[in-house]
Amino acid sequence: MASFVLPHALHGRGSHKVIAVHGWFADRSAFDPVLPDLDQSAFQYALVDLRGYGEARGAAGAYTSGEGGADVLALADRLGWDRFSVVGHSMGASVVQRVLAAAPHRVRRLVGISPVPASGLPLPPQQWELFSSAAHAPENRRTIIDLTTGGRRPAAWLDRMVRRSLERSDPKAFRSWLDSWSGETFAAEVEGSTVPALAVTGALDPALTADLARATWMRWYANGRLVELPSAGHYAMDETPLELIRAVEDFLRADGDGDGNANGNGDGPEGG
Repeated sequence: MASFVLPHALHGRGSHKVIAVHGWFADRSAFDPVLPDLDQSAFQYALVDLRGYGEARGAAGAYTSGEGGADVLALADRLGWDRFSVVGHSMGASVVQRVLAAAPHRVRRLVGISPVPASGLPLPPQQWELFSSAAHAPENRRTIIDLTTGGRRPAAWLDRMVRRSLERSDPKAFRSWLDSWSGETFAAEVEGSTVPALAVTGALDPALTADLARATWMRWYANGRLVELPSAGHYAMDETPLELIRAVEDFLRADGDGDGNANGNGDGPEGG
């Protein structure tokens, strides 16, 4: 297990290194909508497939955020990246917060897009049944995607998102990841961190809201920032890609070039 290398794709040649981690419903293709407009001269992005997804669909593992964080650090070592920023969507935000907890000295900046907090996201019984059955019930996956985008997205897009999810995730891993991101808590390991940390939420997402980010992310991170995208739900990469890129890259860029030492003053996009 220790020798496992996360499948990944590199984009850009910039000096600011960034590792991006997908969420529960997709592999690294989740970031495809933003790829054409990323600043690839300032940044180099490594987009990864977590165990159980994409090119790692058949990889054995515990399928936990802690294991995912260790895998990300191992990939950074393999790439020769001593310091780097991390971006995580939803469940992936739990993984990148684990990276920060394990190696705070290596993380330049932290970004969570609709981030699952480090306290987990306990689900009431009816929601738990919907989510836990989604591993083998495509209709449940569709319902979840529809609910978390405010019921405003086209049917064809919902269907496409479900097809991608089924094609690029292993059902057993998909179900195991749910236990980790919903039930595990490690907030004490990140609370008080001074690493600049941006949470980007979507106003149409009824679950991972700006209010939740204020109660969790903004309390734990001394240099926390919050941006709420008014036209996005849970999938800002698909729904509002240009607004998302601007929010994230403005925040990353505030770190400056050169040696990449974080300025620690929380500079970045205003919001929330």
